Amino acid sequence: MVTVAIVAILAAIAYPSYIAYIVRSNRAAAQGYMLELTNLQQRYLLDARTYAPDLATLNSTIPANVSSNYNVTTPLKVGTTPPGFTVTATPINAQAARDTACAILTIDETGLKNATGPQGVAGCW
Repeated sequence: MVTVAIVAILAAIAYPSYIAYIVRSNRAAAQGYMLELTNLQQRYLLDARTYAPDLATLNSTIPANVSSNYNVTTPLKVGTTPPGFTVTATPINAQAARDTACAILTIDETGLKNATGPQGVAGCW
């Protein structure tokens, strides 16, 4: 009986920690892909003198571990001089419910990062 109680206590402590680890690793995967897209956009700018309007133009596909947890977009900033873009990662599925601390992540052409959750940039990036 004591053994069962000890196992139950350990499980009660370990499971939330495991879920927090999964959330952080999913967020890190999305951030890595966002930085990759930023790099691809900068290279595209050097060749085409404009930013790519979408992921297909960059010949980039969202990795499965990112697409199952985030919706990633790269909208261009309309009417800005010089031109710009913002890579946005919006959590979906279980990640949306679990990652309320950071929520939507963004990075723009200048490298400016943002997070809409209560932890802000310092806690999320």
